Amino acid sequence: MRGIVSAAAYIPRARLDRSAIAGFVGSGGGKGTRSVASYDEDTTTMGVEAARLALRSAAAGTRPEALWFSTVAPGYLDKTNATAIHAALRLDHDVPAVDMGGAVRSAVGALLAALKSSGNTLVVSSDIRTGLPGSGDEAGGGDAAAAILVGEGDGVLAELIGTASATEEFVDRWRTPGEPRSKLWEERFGETKYVALGDQAWREALKTAGVEATDVDTAIVTGLHARAARSLAGRLGAAKEALADNLSATVGITGAAHPALLLTRALETSEPNKLIALVVLADGADVLLFRTTDAVQSWQPARSVDTQVATGSEIPYGKFLAWRGMLSVEPPRRPEPQRMSASAAGRREDWKFGFVGGRSPETGEPQLPPLPNSTGAVPMADTEGTIATFTVDRIAYSPSPPIVFAVVDFDGGGRLPIELTDAKVEELAMGGRVEMTFRRLYTADGIHNYFWKARPVLRSSNG
Repeated sequence: MRGIVSAAAYIPRARLDRSAIAGFVGSGGGKGTRSVASYDEDTTTMGVEAARLALRSAAAGTRPEALWFSTVAPGYLDKTNATAIHAALRLDHDVPAVDMGGAVRSAVGALLAALKSSGNTLVVSSDIRTGLPGSGDEAGGGDAAAAILVGEGDGVLAELIGTASATEEFVDRWRTPGEPRSKLWEERFGETKYVALGDQAWREALKTAGVEATDVDTAIVTGLHARAARSLAGRLGAAKEALADNLSATVGITGAAHPALLLTRALETSEPNKLIALVVLADGADVLLFRTTDAVQSWQPARSVDTQVATGSEIPYGKFLAWRGMLSVEPPRRPEPQRMSASAAGRREDWKFGFVGGRSPETGEPQLPPLPNSTGAVPMADTEGTIATFTVDRIAYSPSPPIVFAVVDFDGGGRLPIELTDAKVEELAMGGRVEMTFRRLYTADGIHNYFWKARPVLRSSNG
């Protein structure tokens, strides 16, 4: 039996209220909110966070034998982005890490390939969706990442029981390399193409699985062509109550990450022996049918999708534009940082990417960062801490000032001065709890300087 053994999604905390757009631009916007990647997040950092949650949600001892990363907004071209995720997860050197990106369909394609292969494969998808100010893509998009661990055996949460695809070459949405936004063809043309292809793949998938549309307990229909997705959903023949919420009103459509995000949410809220259908419209149609197992009942997600949806924090529209590089604001009058040293980073990979400390040879306490005389390795990325003191620096260089630095005492020992993120200055207090998160400190000469920051721990009653 082969299928999904763990899954998780990562939704950035920042939210943009769509109603703020029209007041600023004069048009666009709408109702609801969309998720927004912070100024220090990109598709790689979000992919790390989703992958960390997926591995924490997996059965003890379950480790990936391959890592596949899919995005349409990579931090690098030529250089593999998946290797940074690999390093942050501290995977073994014999675990291959490859990018499978370039198009929205690449994400579901990577998942399909993993389900039809062997071994434990971690499929990570991540996307940052944007558009020109006032556009439908700007308002309707969202930023997120998701990670699905595919494997086999008794720990499978949902078994793959049928698939089908339909492909046709047509121009509906496109973006040439270097362009900051997508362009679209006339909406009715894409709807006509997608509904026909989706219907074809849907019928074939049901046939291969030996089930009927009325047997489906949860039907997920997603794609960047919202009108086509709505139209196809109404024609599937599944019960109306089986149609899953696509989170467009709270998170937005997160492109390459959205199929895995919605599939993760379906697993988190499912029961054993339920039929879940995933229908993805992107340059064709792909349908995946899963049957949940008894293992899903005892599965404990590390941080559910609904929890993350409930813990969003609103940001002003002007800040959103500045983070997207569409609005230039006055920076601190301090020199911009120099590019990081590749050789220095390579020598300290465990510390820089894995946040692994050492131990004091005298006391055995964790040392952060590890010193030359440190003994052993102490992984700290999943360890929470307490703010001992903090300061707000409005002079130091930052892409989004001010910078908040804190001295953090980690549970079990270890103290480190570190930058805070996702923090509201007026809500900070000594004694506050923080967790570690993988971020991009800055970019210089085209090189991204990735490291860890601390962010306030948010508690939610939703799990």
